[in-house]
Amino acid sequence: MDPAATVLTIPDFCLVLLVGASGAGKSTFAARHFRPTEVVSSDRCRALVSDDESDQAASAAAFELVHLITAKRLAARRLTVIDATNLKVRDRRPLLALARRFQAPVVTFAFLLDAATCVARNRERGARGGRDVGAKVVAMQQIELRKGMPDLRKIGNLTAFETGAAVDRITEIRRVPS
Repeated sequence: MDPAATVLTIPDFCLVLLVGASGAGKSTFAARHFRPTEVVSSDRCRALVSDDESDQAASAAAFELVHLITAKRLAARRLTVIDATNLKVRDRRPLLALARRFQAPVVTFAFLLDAATCVARNRERGARGGRDVGAKVVAMQQIELRKGMPDLRKIGNLTAFETGAAVDRITEIRRVPS
């Protein structure tokens, strides 16, 4: 095994929150380490309700769907990964309430990548026909993320990635009985 490689361990039943600005690599990380059925994506839910994952007018309905799917998965004691920015306490609150309701441990992965990286990734995504939220939005999201770090630390079980290289070093997420 590569000496720089890292294996993380999480409970086999938990709520995983991916937290970070647009373009920080949350969706790529989710696709690399979790089954598609385990990932509840706000963008995907937005597309399901409006046929357009970038339709911000559909966000309320999309998050109703995110919360419904999360509740159903946690009730069935299924590992559930929330792929959304999850930047604000108020955005995390209903998800954390669901975790408490179903006695699911919470694991948080915070993507603290620099603004230039996030902006560049957004531009690349835009060039491929996806959504580029723009540098101003990324800057605001990063402010929210930094402001929210004390709350994320209180939740516990937090892994923070400062660079893309740190994310790339994760070779495996091992699940242990909860």
